[in-house]
Amino acid sequence: MSTTTIHFVRHGKVYNPDHLLYERLPDFHLSDRGRRMAEATGAYIAADPDMNRSVAIFSSPLDRTRETAGAIMNALNPVREERGEAPLELVTDERIIEARNEFRGKRIGHGEGALWRNGNWKLVANLYKPSWGETYRQIAARVGGFADEKVREFPGEHIIVVSHESPIFSYRHMLETGHPEHWMFLRHTALASITSITYDNATGRMVSVAYVDPAADVK
Repeated sequence: MSTTTIHFVRHGKVYNPDHLLYERLPDFHLSDRGRRMAEATGAYIAADPDMNRSVAIFSSPLDRTRETAGAIMNALNPVREERGEAPLELVTDERIIEARNEFRGKRIGHGEGALWRNGNWKLVANLYKPSWGETYRQIAARVGGFADEKVREFPGEHIIVVSHESPIFSYRHMLETGHPEHWMFLRHTALASITSITYDNATGRMVSVAYVDPAADVK
């Protein structure tokens, strides 16, 4: 069986001293710890005999994902160079961007501008089917369209995709259960973790899912 594997990487920790829901807002970068997390995941990928054979790397266009992808390329490209291969170059894609959220810019917690003021709490009454922006089905559909395209484009290869918690887990949950709706507090997508999904090239169907958290011990 010929297979293609997409390694979905969540970005590292973001510098966010005001505890804002930053969603798709610009200028939210990795924190010092986030950079170390991205470097740890990059080192893990570079040392893995399958992942370090990845032929392409994609990320959402947001700062935190591009910076995480940059750390991965810094670790992976020297390995490719040793093998006489061209360095990977980052390509961004809107389909793997963070979920749209009407709460962007709100602060988690209490005080002026906090999320729970002005009746906003009513929008989170049903966390299985969020009403504050994109539905889980919309999120999973756009990520699925991206994945289907890349499986056809890179048959038999490994590729790396740096995205966000909600897109990665909603898509994974849809593949595993047939529906993308889930309880958001039970997601299995740690910062800088890797969710590897392998597809059968003949059918495009998922063969397996693997998960690893290389940055779990990064302080």
